[in-house]
Amino acid sequence: MGREFTILNGPNLDRLGKREPEVYGTATLADLEDDVRTEASALGVDVSFFQSNHEGALIDKVADLADGGCAGLIMNPGGLTHTSVALRDAIAGSGLPAVEVHISNIYRRETFRHTSMTAPACEAVISGLGFEGYLAALRYLAKRA
Repeated sequence: MGREFTILNGPNLDRLGKREPEVYGTATLADLEDDVRTEASALGVDVSFFQSNHEGALIDKVADLADGGCAGLIMNPGGLTHTSVALRDAIAGSGLPAVEVHISNIYRRETFRHTSMTAPACEAVISGLGFEGYLAALRYLAKRA
C-alpha cells in the first residue's frame, strides 16, 4: 500500500476563517493545509487536498482515490455528515481506510449534528480538536499504512 493520503473537505470549509469564527476559529483552509503538509513531512508521507461544496464532486473524488492507489482518507464532510447516504456509501464502497474529522465538537452543538451518516463507514471519528484532529488522523493512518 502507498503512503499518500488525501484530505477531503466538504461544504463551507472553503470559508474557514470567515464563517462563524466563534465556532471554527480564524485560521483558513490554506492554514489547515499548511499544518497538514508540515505534519506529513515529519511523518514521511505525501498528502493531497480536495474541497468541494458539491456532494457529487466529493463522491466522484472518493471513487477516483479508491481507483488511484490512495493509502487513506481524512474527511470532514461538513453539513453532508448529517444528511448524505450517498457519501456514506461511497466511503464504504471505496475500500479506503477513512477517518472522519470535525473541527468543532458536534456533540456540543445543535441536536441534528449529533448524528453522522458517514461515521459508520469510517474507522474512527475525531471531533472537537480543531485542526489538531486532522493531524491526529494523519498520524493514525500513517502508522497503519
